[in-house]
Amino acid sequence: MKEADIIEKTKEPVTKKTLINELSKLNLKGEVVIVHTALSKLGWVCGGAVALIEALQKVITLEGTLIMPAHSGDYSEPKYWGNPPVPEEWYQTIREEMPAYRPEVTPTRGLGVTPEIFRKFPGVVRSDHPCLSFAAWGKEAEAITADHKLDYALGENSPLAKIYRREGKILLIGVGHDSNTSLHLAEYRAEHDLKIKIFGSSVLKNGKNVWTKYQDLEFNDDLFPAIGKDFESEHDYSTAKIGLTEAKLFKQKEIVDFAVDWLEKRGD
Repeated sequence: MKEADIIEKTKEPVTKKTLINELSKLNLKGEVVIVHTALSKLGWVCGGAVALIEALQKVITLEGTLIMPAHSGDYSEPKYWGNPPVPEEWYQTIREEMPAYRPEVTPTRGLGVTPEIFRKFPGVVRSDHPCLSFAAWGKEAEAITADHKLDYALGENSPLAKIYRREGKILLIGVGHDSNTSLHLAEYRAEHDLKIKIFGSSVLKNGKNVWTKYQDLEFNDDLFPAIGKDFESEHDYSTAKIGLTEAKLFKQKEIVDFAVDWLEKRGD
C-alpha cells in the first residue's frame, strides 16, 4: 500500500505511546512472544517499524522475549524458486557464487520491513539457519536462537519448538494465519503424508563459502487459513485494537496441538 493511501486512511498519527497503551491490554509483560505483523495495516505510524518494535519491547520487557521470523528465502536451492523462478542454466552459478549466510549481514526476504529492522536492533540475536532463521530479544533470546540445525529447520530442534516448550504466545498484528509460522511445527508432528526434499544453502565453513545440502519438509501453508479459522471458532483468544487493525494473541501450544489433530484428520 502506498504511503499516501495509508495517510488518507489514518485520522491521526499512530505513535509509540499509543502503541504501548494498546499493546499493554494484551498483558505481554514477561511473556515469550513470536510476532507477525503487517506495518501498513496499523495506519500511519510515527517512526514506522522502529516505533512498533520499541513499543513491543516496552510492554514485553527484558524479563520476556520478543521473537520474529528472519527468513531469507533466496538462500535456498534455486531449482525450487518460484516467485520468481530463474533459468535452469543459472542454478549452478547461484550455488557456487551465492555469498555465505551471515546472521549479522544477510537480509530477510518477503517478511516486510519490521522483521528486517528488528534483526539489526541492539541486543537482538539471530539463529544460524541460512534460510529459515529467527531473531530474538530479551531474557530467552540466546537460548531460543542457539543451535538451529540445518535439517528440519522448523521442527523439534527449531526456535519454534523452544517457544512451545516455554509455553510462548503468538501475536498476529494485521495478518492472518497464513503468516503463522508456528503452524509449521504441527506439520512435523502430525501423522500424515509428508514429502521430504533435499535443499541447499551457502554457508561459511573455515572462512569459505560452501554450498551445503540438507533435508526438510515440503511445507503446505495453504492449509493454515482453514486451520486458524477452525481454531478461532472453537477456542478463546485475546484481541486488541492496534492502530487501525486488530491484533490476535494465541497460546502457541494450544494452536499447534490443535493443528496436529486437524492435519491428522483432514490434512491429507
